[in-house]
Amino acid sequence: MSEETSALPAYIPPKARSLFEPHRLFLMAVFLVIVFCAICFMRWDWLPRYGGRLAYGVWQTLLMLFCTAGIGFLLAVPIGLVQVTGPWPLAWLARIFCTIIRGTPLLLQLWLLYYGLGSLFSQYPEIRSSFLWPYLRQAWPYGFTALMISFAAYEGEVMRGAFAGVPRGELEAARAFGMSRFTMFRRIWLPRAVHRALPTLAGETVLQLKSTPLVATITVIDVYAVISRVRQDTFLTYEPLLLLALIYLCLTGILVAGFRLLENRIPARGA
Repeated sequence: MSEETSALPAYIPPKARSLFEPHRLFLMAVFLVIVFCAICFMRWDWLPRYGGRLAYGVWQTLLMLFCTAGIGFLLAVPIGLVQVTGPWPLAWLARIFCTIIRGTPLLLQLWLLYYGLGSLFSQYPEIRSSFLWPYLRQAWPYGFTALMISFAAYEGEVMRGAFAGVPRGELEAARAFGMSRFTMFRRIWLPRAVHRALPTLAGETVLQLKSTPLVATITVIDVYAVISRVRQDTFLTYEPLLLLALIYLCLTGILVAGFRLLENRIPARGA
C-alpha cells in the first residue's frame, strides 16, 4: 500500500452555524415581541422599591450555589474514588450514602434537617450555651448542608464513572514512569476524570441553581423569597414571576457559558 493511499485525510472541523438562520430570526422576533408586550402592558412601578432586596437575594442565591457546589464537589471526589478503588467497607458506605440521598426528595432532606435536627439541638442546654448556638438557631446552616450533601451525592456518582472511565493504559504508563500513587492521582487520574465529568458537572451545577429556591421554605432569604414577598405586598402574579424567570435564565446562561469556556480551554486530543 502506497504512502498516499494509507495517509488519513486531515480533519476539517464543521462550519459554525450562522446566527441569522430563518428559524433563529423567527425565535428572536418572537422573544422581542414578548419583551415589548411585557414592558408596555404590565406593571413595573414596584421594581425600584424592591431593587435593593432583589440584588441582595441574587447575591445570597449565588453565594449558596457556589459554596454548596464547591464543597460538595470536594466531597464528591473521595466518594467517587473509594467506589472504584476501595476498601470495600468505605465503598459500600459511599454507595449507601449516594443511594439514600439520590433516592429521597431534596425538600424532604431539607425539612428533616431543619425541623428534625434543628429542633433536637434546642433540647440540650449544653448546645444552647455553646458558641455554635447563634449559628445553629438560624436556618441557613441547614439549607447549606442539605444542598451540599445533595450535590455531593449526585456528583459522587458522576465522579465514580469518570474515575472508572480513565484508560488503564495511562495509569500503567504513569506507574512504569516511576510516579508515586499520589503523584499519579494528582497529575493524571484526577485531571482526566474531571475533564470527562465536566459536561455533566455543568448540568449538575445548573440543577443546583434551580434547587436553591427550596431554602426559602425554611425562611432563608434568597431571590425566590424576595419575589414571594413582592407578590404578597403588591398582589401581582405575573410580573414578579416573569422577572424571577428572567433572573434564573440569565444566571443559567452565565453558568453554561462559563463551563463551555472552561471546556474549550482544556486541551483535548485531536480527532
